[in-house]
Amino acid sequence: MKRVIFVCIENSNRSQMAQAFARIHGAGKIEAYSAGSRPSGRINPKAIDAMKLLGYDLTSHSSKGLDEFIGQEFDAAVTMGCGDECPRVITNKRIEWQIPDPRDMTPDQFLEVRTLIEVKVKELIDSI
Repeated sequence: MKRVIFVCIENSNRSQMAQAFARIHGAGKIEAYSAGSRPSGRINPKAIDAMKLLGYDLTSHSSKGLDEFIGQEFDAAVTMGCGDECPRVITNKRIEWQIPDPRDMTPDQFLEVRTLIEVKVKELIDSI
């Protein structure tokens, strides 16, 4: 199985949904993790609601920092719009997705970002 970590700033929206989609669509192929460069310590209720619409319970996740993964190796690290704020992790492949932070978006805009993340995760699964 390939190990993939999704990283954003707060680990409350984008990276959490990406981890969920990797678990949904990459079951048996990908071991998915998520972290934040400056974790908020909570999952955004909008992200919980957006994933609940698809039958996924995001309340089983927790917001965490990259410190929990020090020294661990990953086959891919996907940063999600945090640029230079995302510290380096040990990885064979680094991928940057420019995905806007949906934290303050309307519910419809939030769902558009969720859909974008799902599409990109599916593409990632097919490529590794």
